[in-house]
Amino acid sequence: MTGESPVRSDPAIATPLVEARGVSIAFGGTLILEDVDLAVRPGEFVTVIGPNGSGKTTLIRAVLGLLAPTSGTVGRRDKLRIGYVPQRLHVDKTLPLTARRFLSLSAPATAGRLERVLDDVGAAHIADLPLQALSGGEMKRAMLARALLREPDFLALDEPTASMDVTGQADFYALIQSIRAWRNCGVLLVSHDLHMVMAATDHVLCLNHHVCCSGAPDAVSRHPEYLALFGPEVSVAMATYTHRHDHRHTVSGDPVAIAEPSRGKDDEGATRP
Repeated sequence: MTGESPVRSDPAIATPLVEARGVSIAFGGTLILEDVDLAVRPGEFVTVIGPNGSGKTTLIRAVLGLLAPTSGTVGRRDKLRIGYVPQRLHVDKTLPLTARRFLSLSAPATAGRLERVLDDVGAAHIADLPLQALSGGEMKRAMLARALLREPDFLALDEPTASMDVTGQADFYALIQSIRAWRNCGVLLVSHDLHMVMAATDHVLCLNHHVCCSGAPDAVSRHPEYLALFGPEVSVAMATYTHRHDHRHTVSGDPVAIAEPSRGKDDEGATRP
C-alpha cells in the first residue's frame, strides 16, 4: 500500500455515525430491550457483549434500521454508507453461486476490485469456490468482503467469529482493527468472545435487556454487574489493555505503526484497507 497516511477522526469529539437514545423494543408483550443508549463515532470500535437472549442482535438490527423501536430514537448520519455482516447467511445447497458471483451481486465492481477485496480480507483463494463449499471462517470473510464493497463509513458485525477456532478469531479481530484504522470507519460488533473483545475494542457495552455497564474494557471487566453476569474468574483470566491508536494490525495480528504504512487506491479509485 502506497500514498499518504489516513486522516483519523478523534472518536471522543466526532459526531456519532449512529446513535440510539432510550431505545426499548418489545415483541408480543415481551420487553427485549429497555432504555438502551449507544453511539458509534468515526474510527471508534464498539462491542456489545451479553449472555444469549440478552437482546444483542435486536439492538444491532435496530441501529441498522431493520427494526423500529417501540420507544426511543435511532439516528444515523446523512448519506451514511453501511456495511453489514449478519450472524449467518442461508444459501440453498442447489444454488450454483461462487464467492466471486456472490460479491458481484452485492455492489458494482470490476473483476480486479472483487479480487482485491477478497485479498484484503485474506480470502483470495475462495473466489471461484461455491459458497456451499466454504468453511464457516471463509464464509464470514466472504460476507466481510461483501460489506467492504460498499466502502462503509459504519461497519456492523453480528457474531462474526462464531464458527472460528481461537486462532481464526484472533486473525479476524486483527483484520477488523486494520480495516477500522485505514478506513477510519466506525465499527459496531456483537460478540461472545470476551477475551478477544477486551483486547481489541475501544468501548464495551454490556447488555442484558438493559445496559448493565459500559465504558473502556478494563473498567467494564471490573464492574459488579459484569462480574455478576460472567463471574469473577472470567475477569481474572482476561488480559485487558487500553487500546492505542498509534498502530494498526496485520491479518496475523502484528502491530504496525500508523505513520509507517499507507493506503492506495484500486482500479476504481476506492480506498483499500
